[in-house]
Amino acid sequence: MRFSASQLFLTMRFVASLAGATMFTTYSVYYITALGLDPLQLVFVGTVLELTVLVFEGVTGVVADTYSRRRSIIAGMFILGFGFILEGSILGLASLSSVISLFVWVLIAQFFYGFGHTFISGADTAWIVDEVGEEHAGKLFMRAKSMSLLATLAGIALSVGLSALAPNLPYLIGGAMYAGLGVYLLLFMKETNFVPAERAEGSSHLQSMKSTWLSGMRTVRRQPVLLMVLVVTVFSGAASEGYDRLWQAHLIDGIGFPPYASFPMGVWFGIIAVISTFVSLLTVHFAEKRLDMSNERVVFLGMLILTGARIAAIVSFAFAPNFGWALCSVLVLGVIGALSGPIFDTWLNLNIESKSRATVLSMMSQSDALGQTAGGPLVGWVGSRHSLRASLVVAAALLTPILGVFGTVLRRRKGGGVFGTVLRRRKGG
Repeated sequence: MRFSASQLFLTMRFVASLAGATMFTTYSVYYITALGLDPLQLVFVGTVLELTVLVFEGVTGVVADTYSRRRSIIAGMFILGFGFILEGSILGLASLSSVISLFVWVLIAQFFYGFGHTFISGADTAWIVDEVGEEHAGKLFMRAKSMSLLATLAGIALSVGLSALAPNLPYLIGGAMYAGLGVYLLLFMKETNFVPAERAEGSSHLQSMKSTWLSGMRTVRRQPVLLMVLVVTVFSGAASEGYDRLWQAHLIDGIGFPPYASFPMGVWFGIIAVISTFVSLLTVHFAEKRLDMSNERVVFLGMLILTGARIAAIVSFAFAPNFGWALCSVLVLGVIGALSGPIFDTWLNLNIESKSRATVLSMMSQSDALGQTAGGPLVGWVGSRHSLRASLVVAAALLTPILGVFGTVLRRRKGGGVFGTVLRRRKGG
């Protein structure tokens, strides 16, 4: 049986989203009620994850560009599967040994999560862009996002059902999905257009990897837009770590659920996730038909507007006076996230040369991890010392420098400048 690269990519995104929704829709029920983690511990879990990404992302990106994106992706799937199954087994492991606490087991599992993620991050998009061509990547990314949202809807229902049986079951099933995806890719994934980075005669593996990394650095330094994006991802990562880790805790402890509908917490988070995913799916479908992905000024303006809306929505959620207000804020943030991902990925891949694509994408992921590693503990400390509401306000404040960055880019692009020169060079002008 033979599958096209596009079919494999869509399947990969679908299964990964299904597994992610299965695990993360009700993860707070597992973390807060079963494992008893406090706000600082919740954020520290994310810090360990992002620190792992920060340390290993550059290395695994270089491996993907130097040897094989396919091998890198498959290895990542198996590592993720192991890490998530380990996370779902924490209660059993802790009962067997009193030496390692529940919290330490969570951190160990997060290490494998981060390590496995670095093998896939950058390599998957670099692989598919080379296979289908840059001109087809944007439309495929939008279609993949729609498929991912459909998978998320199925994963939400699965997560709520499994969580009702046992709070750790979503992690066990999600981990098994990743392992199964690894087997599927091992059997059917091909790599036909990959050209390994040139290796000087007589050079060692380390020297070859160093050369690939330096090539990626030169790509970033040659394009001021990419330097700007590095700054953006640092602040975006710092803000997202605070919101992503604490929004469910704020709903549980700070706002509360409506008293007239006495659903379990897992069911409530499932309902919220279904509504958010459905609204995001409609929005992405509309954007796929209307958005001109080839106009970089339109893309930058969109990023600027989405960032401003994200700041306003986080502040709105932090000070929400009731559940309905908070729900509307969460839905807006979900739509913003759904739109931002494929737009950013498309634009970024159009500005990176093929031979160092995975390396440069990994550098972007590293800058995001740096922001999350540095900003996460600050946001968590504010939550433990003051309130979850204060943590969310700090997360919103960390996004404000991005508005200045995008504003600067738009002004320089409007006047020609270095960004106009880069764009003309890319178009052959």
